[in-house]
Amino acid sequence: MRCYIEKRTVELANYIIKNKCTVREAACIFGISKSTVHKDITERLLEINRRLADDVRAILMENKQERHIRGGYATREKYRNRREAG
Repeated sequence: MRCYIEKRTVELANYIIKNKCTVREAACIFGISKSTVHKDITERLLEINRRLADDVRAILMENKQERHIRGGYATREKYRNRREAG
């Protein structure tokens, strides 16, 4: 694996752990695609640092369990904004 990929993977993992953010948010901050972030933190990180990978996996599972709630809030805001604008 190339050095810059390893460095990016560790930086992504540290950022996700520090900010408890989603894959989408991390991708936006680092300027890369969601699929690249996902591959980095689920596959490549295991080869680089197993403990860090476990920490990130816990945050990803937490995000997965909460995503339906965030989606509900987003939908509510969408229709609230439409009602206020119309």
